[in-house]
Amino acid sequence: MTDRVLEVLRRLRAGRESFAPGPALPVVDQVVATVLSQATSDVNSGRAFARLKDRFPAWEQVADAPPEEIADAIRCGGIAERKARRIQEILAAIEDREGAITLDRLDGLDDESAEAYLTSLPGVGPKTAACVLMFSMGRAAFPVDTHVHRVTTRLGWIPPGTSAAEAHRLLRPMVPPEVRHELHIALIRHGRTVCQARRPRCEECVLREVCAYGSDPAHFARHDVPADQLAAARPRSRRVG
Repeated sequence: MTDRVLEVLRRLRAGRESFAPGPALPVVDQVVATVLSQATSDVNSGRAFARLKDRFPAWEQVADAPPEEIADAIRCGGIAERKARRIQEILAAIEDREGAITLDRLDGLDDESAEAYLTSLPGVGPKTAACVLMFSMGRAAFPVDTHVHRVTTRLGWIPPGTSAAEAHRLLRPMVPPEVRHELHIALIRHGRTVCQARRPRCEECVLREVCAYGSDPAHFARHDVPADQLAAARPRSRRVG
């Protein structure tokens, strides 16, 4: 399986700049940023986070503010009332446990203990916990968002119908720790631009020869791919691994 994973990453790397992780947010900031990223675009969630921090520079201010003011600040990120309520619940839980709104002590925990702490917070699931571990703490987690879930299912790495929680459990050990961050980003980019939920662009996909979904002509027929593109898209070599 490792060979298959690395082959997918090699193909996704082709023609792209070398991968470099972005700047890390503090842990609490990343928790909130991940909540804001749900059901919206990166652009909108980034704006919502920036507006929240501009209006309430300290997390204590967010925790104490009227919920409608929090919702107003993050309106551009969508489902603002629900996210405002969730953010305040998380901040209240952290303050109750730690005596302050900080998660610095997670740095002293191993991956399993840190994940268990994070997923015990209100509404924090495996994806948010994995994002915090990977992006903020530099740990070898592997977040599975909707794009990663869809692409890895089509690749045949996980069975169709696998739940989000089960996908996290199955995929993490498949991916070598040293490439988890890069592969996460690459799969998201691929899911947004090529392996889309509707009408995936299999005829031009660099993964089609190593993909269970893309190598099945029936999928092309269902998506009305022209005959010449169907012929060009049929795999020309055996699948890796």
